[in-house]
Amino acid sequence: MDKRITEAGVLARLADGMTVGIGGWGSRRKPMSLVRAIARSELRDLTIVSFGGPDVGLLCAAGKVKKLVYGFVSLDSIPLDPHFRAARQKGAVEVMELDEGMLQWGLYAASLRLPFLPTRAGLGSDVLVHHPELRTVRSPYGDEELVAMPALPLDVALCHVHRADARGNTALLGPDPFFDELFLGAATQRFVSCERLIPTAELATHGLPSLRINRMLVDGVVEAPGGAGFTDCEPDYGRDEAAQRAYCEDVARYLA
Repeated sequence: MDKRITEAGVLARLADGMTVGIGGWGSRRKPMSLVRAIARSELRDLTIVSFGGPDVGLLCAAGKVKKLVYGFVSLDSIPLDPHFRAARQKGAVEVMELDEGMLQWGLYAASLRLPFLPTRAGLGSDVLVHHPELRTVRSPYGDEELVAMPALPLDVALCHVHRADARGNTALLGPDPFFDELFLGAATQRFVSCERLIPTAELATHGLPSLRINRMLVDGVVEAPGGAGFTDCEPDYGRDEAAQRAYCEDVARYLA
């Protein structure tokens, strides 16, 4: 099945109020061409789930976000995204601030279609203080008390990969796969942008460890060379620090 789609085609599948998971990590391998398309669209009242970077800041600045669920929001070489910080300080968005391990486990639970998963992440932290709706459970095999991290089901997941074929099989060539497969597994609709579409037979030449995301986790593929820019997408290209600084200084010009 040919799953190639355009950015406009992806946008046509989105709606106000959806919960959107965005792959990547900080300012690394973010699906920025798709994020910019959302920022320029008429969509609104989105819940964004992310190990956040400029995806979060840009969508906050564009007024698209109702709620954020995140483990952090950082531009890596710039510790805090200024547009996220402004939205957070003004109370312009609802937030669910989680330990990184809790966010991972919430996505994993959703991908397994479980209501929650037990974890030690978050114990002894203020996460439970600020989110009293979170519950703990006692192990049935002993007395240990654990956080019952609720599933984080997504309406849509967006990720950027290095290579893909037309059927949705992908190859991740960088040093870290992050948690993209969990975002895709937790979602009802799953879209990936890629640096380059290649024949299926060429995917195997990149080695088995790179083939973490297959067509079962992908509903649409957008060929988008440079689609992660300005974020890091090694080995294809590094982070464009000048462009990142320009984004921080003038987000409107970045969107123009």
